[in-house]
Amino acid sequence: MNVMQATPATKSQSKALALELAIILPTLNERGNLEPLVERIESALGQSGWEVLIVDDNSADGTADEARRIALSDGRVRVIQRIGRRGLASAAIEGFCATAAPYVAVMDADHQHDPNLLPKMLAALKAGEAQVAVASRFAPGASTEDWAQPEREKLSGVANSIARKMTGVELTDPMSGYFMLESARARNLVPRLSGIGFKILLDLLATSEETLTVKEFPLNFSARREGESKLDRAIAFDFLAGLYDKTFGKVIPTRFALFGTVGALGVLVHMAVLASVLFIFEEAFTVGQAAAVISAMSFNFLLNNWLTYRDQRIKGVGSMIKGWIGFCLTCAVGGFANVAIATFLESQGLLWVFAALAGILVGSVWNYALSSRFVWGRF
Repeated sequence: MNVMQATPATKSQSKALALELAIILPTLNERGNLEPLVERIESALGQSGWEVLIVDDNSADGTADEARRIALSDGRVRVIQRIGRRGLASAAIEGFCATAAPYVAVMDADHQHDPNLLPKMLAALKAGEAQVAVASRFAPGASTEDWAQPEREKLSGVANSIARKMTGVELTDPMSGYFMLESARARNLVPRLSGIGFKILLDLLATSEETLTVKEFPLNFSARREGESKLDRAIAFDFLAGLYDKTFGKVIPTRFALFGTVGALGVLVHMAVLASVLFIFEEAFTVGQAAAVISAMSFNFLLNNWLTYRDQRIKGVGSMIKGWIGFCLTCAVGGFANVAIATFLESQGLLWVFAALAGILVGSVWNYALSSRFVWGRF
């Protein structure tokens, strides 16, 4: 009988091939960046012991298809194509839960993060030097010369100062998007993470009940290889949303609070337009009210799309028009619920002020639930 027995060399080879590290790459329109990045990762880590999890938010440029093409000839590459789910933080969370590797890293796919730091970060964690390894743009020896965005650097500096106070962790760059930790530790924190926005490291550090020990590695932060950044000027709002979530998020959900804040601003827009139509253009109240309603709805839709749902943002003229129509329809339903509830409570003897507030609350919840599902949830 011809039976193959494992020789010491075979066992040694199997051990060398054991999966040790998963690198999560959240992607949005990164098609041309993938293959050269996998090559850079291989150059840094060698041929075995790692895998790349590409978590793609259904990119229009075919990033997921490109990832699958690479995976056909490279078993170290895996793909998660997400439909109706978006955002870097939630992509990282899905990656944490999708790997069997003992360690997990999160990094950008745009080549701004240097893969050569991965072996050093992994060695530090395995040696017990820290519980989280962070690639820092602001640690001694780091460089942001190629970043060429002084405004973003200034914003990061302010955010870092606030984040250090919030997490209790002394870091030069708690807003970094390039870090590594034990995957089991990450998964243990997942049920309590907000998953909102882009700053997953801050979420992890602030959520952990114990103060995590961190070691920083100076990063030469490079310019993007190609494509456009997933971040924009709304990053400051995203950071404030993260602070709110960790402070009050258990009382009032963060997204609902943002939705309500935008709605309050919409009331100001409504009143401004109504007053302008009545007193400047001297039109009838009905005309002014109609113009004010349409203006406020449009304002709320645009601001919610830019801020509240920035990780699920609708883009493209056709999609924007459909989204706007859907938002107006959901607000009409919410408005009907508002009036019905307020009228009923006032008829039962409740003071008109409280009846109106109750109607507004019910209408807001209704609008939030419907628009989240039928406006932003489908894109």
